[in-house]
Amino acid sequence: MLFFHPQSATTMTRKLFVTTALPYANAAFHIGHMMEYIQADIWVRFQRMQRDGGAAREVHFVGADDTHGTPIMIAAEKEGITPQEFVAKIAAGRAQYLDGFHIAFDNWYSTDSPENVELSQGIYRKLRDAGLIQTKTVDRFFDPVKGMFLADRNIKGECPKCGAKDQYGDNCEVCGAAYQPTDLVNPFSVFTNATPVLKPSEQYFFKLSDKRCYEFLKEWLNTPGRLQPEMVNKVSEWLGEAGEKLADWDISRDAPYFGIPIPDAPGKYFYVWLDAPVGYLASLKNYFGKKGLDYDAFLKDPEAEQIHFIGKDIVSFHLLFWPAMLKFADHPTIERMRVAVHGHLTVNNEKMSKSRGTGISPLRYLNLGMNPEWLRYYIAFKLNSKVEDLDFTGEDFVARVNSDLIGKYVNIASRCAGFIAKKFDGKLATSLSENAQSWIKRALVTADGVERQANIAANFESREFGKALREIMEIADFANQYVDENKPWILAKDESKTAELHDVCTTALILFRQLSILMSPVLPGVAANVAKFLNDEQFDWTQTDVASGVVSSAMLGRTIGAYSHLMTRVDPKMIEDLFDAPAAGAAAGTAPAAAPAVKAEKPAKAKAAPAVAVTETGIEVIAPEISVDDFFKVDLRIAKIVNCEHVEGSDKLLRLTLDAGEGRLRNVFSGIKSMYQPEDLIGKLTVLVANLAPRKMKFGVSEGMVMAASAVDEKTKPGIYILNPWPGAEPGMRIS
Repeated sequence: MLFFHPQSATTMTRKLFVTTALPYANAAFHIGHMMEYIQADIWVRFQRMQRDGGAAREVHFVGADDTHGTPIMIAAEKEGITPQEFVAKIAAGRAQYLDGFHIAFDNWYSTDSPENVELSQGIYRKLRDAGLIQTKTVDRFFDPVKGMFLADRNIKGECPKCGAKDQYGDNCEVCGAAYQPTDLVNPFSVFTNATPVLKPSEQYFFKLSDKRCYEFLKEWLNTPGRLQPEMVNKVSEWLGEAGEKLADWDISRDAPYFGIPIPDAPGKYFYVWLDAPVGYLASLKNYFGKKGLDYDAFLKDPEAEQIHFIGKDIVSFHLLFWPAMLKFADHPTIERMRVAVHGHLTVNNEKMSKSRGTGISPLRYLNLGMNPEWLRYYIAFKLNSKVEDLDFTGEDFVARVNSDLIGKYVNIASRCAGFIAKKFDGKLATSLSENAQSWIKRALVTADGVERQANIAANFESREFGKALREIMEIADFANQYVDENKPWILAKDESKTAELHDVCTTALILFRQLSILMSPVLPGVAANVAKFLNDEQFDWTQTDVASGVVSSAMLGRTIGAYSHLMTRVDPKMIEDLFDAPAAGAAAGTAPAAAPAVKAEKPAKAKAAPAVAVTETGIEVIAPEISVDDFFKVDLRIAKIVNCEHVEGSDKLLRLTLDAGEGRLRNVFSGIKSMYQPEDLIGKLTVLVANLAPRKMKFGVSEGMVMAASAVDEKTKPGIYILNPWPGAEPGMRIS
């Protein structure tokens, strides 16, 4: 699917507003973020190299942190700071990722901003005036332990459509379906693991079920060039034949909530998914304000387009709610918005998971000294315009980068630049032989007479980056074949061949320059170094070296600088250090066999354990000696018991809700009911075995084990005593 603008063939200058999905401001960037930003950055850099009627295109590339919602409010509360301070801490770490991978946003902002408040409330008022907002008293999930209403992302359960487990209350990340939290099967609170109860609350709804919304979305989605065909088909299924599948959208949340207040509705706030996409516009408005540009005029300009890059897991929001919201708020760019949906990044054909050792930290990548442009190239080589997952394989990564970037591309300059410096004082030939010109034409023009640069441009435009790079590598193959056949290292030994040597090396560097121009969107750092080496002020897509098959190079007779290494090979050992280490007990095909200190209700029959040796006092003898390495395999953490309750149907177990400083709460069953009343434990500190594999029990999943002491012979020395750390210890501290 091409994104060519209808006016691109005229002298009209194309104007672009490019955005990516906003990352939630509760954690650092992960490699999936980098994939999306790299994809968008390559497309933006390509656009900035284009000219319409001789004029550079106007391109604005903006992003922001998605900052609102209950999770951030709760996380800030745990740290004893305001949500704004919490978000600021996350935002402060963004630049090292974006700069590190050469991702050049014009503006990075926040949805917790004056612009976003103004724009979100303005859109809401227009929807209300259009008769698309209504209030209803509905039953909403309420956490009886936390004492608060739960937002969609604070509830998990099984998807009502496909049955996938551990899905949030708004949409399924497996099948992409959107639904209400009350549709979840076996729901639970992400804060306390408690089963939520329903309580009535007056809520504000956007009437997505209104016939006007269906009629608009049907036409909007099916506009040619708007969206990939596979996504049109998928989202159309959610509409139904006549919009019967569209449900009204709950856009309000109850206090306490970190968000934007709903006008004229005390105690009510916009659901984060209403104001988050407005953040694209807020960031643009903020940027235009800093640059002295006219925001309103740009949006109303009929030539202005918005191109939006998002992952396939959030299409329900961006292809249903968001466009309908903009349409009926009379937003001027809605008819000129196009959406580029991409798949997920997997590792060795598995979904990324730290616990399985298939996670990649982008910051670790940089700290290992790995070249960011290796990853940019590898991702680009695998990307196309379809909604397909992209798989990262270490062996393939090493082979692809070393073969293409070192063996084919950089190799051209390293083989020829030295001869220009040593033999010709750094000056290229002033003319080329017919043979050299024919090689340039063969490299840059296809057999049927089409300039490869035009093909490559079309593929970059349509986000077929893999196709573009494969054709670029075909040019590199021609260049290397030319060098191999003419052997400049042999010519340099024969004084009578000096002119021929000059001809060959100049031709090779002309092709190398052309390759560098074509790869500039993917390798901006290398391209800048090449431009400096070749004495170009900067690279421009129009700096072609062939027109109608005749060389017209500005490089002829040029003096170039001294060549220095542009890129090194990937050391395979780096890949070994790149991947996240698997969590204890999570290696493929294995599971920890350590038995918990608390017996499960009605355990399965097992082989009899050997008798335990005891002292005369009834205390178990000391176990065999272990190494300190063995000890540190067990991760012991201070945990706070935030709630404790009896387990219905069990005469031994208590259900503990623990805070181990992770930003979430754990559910742990412990057989200490005979010794403790639940209310006596709430608020106390204890010790948690944090890296014990979760264990499914009759009453639920136990996510760890609290440490307890007891004698082997409970008849003579009865009692089970949980460990209670000394005052001053805090949740999350590791015991060592």
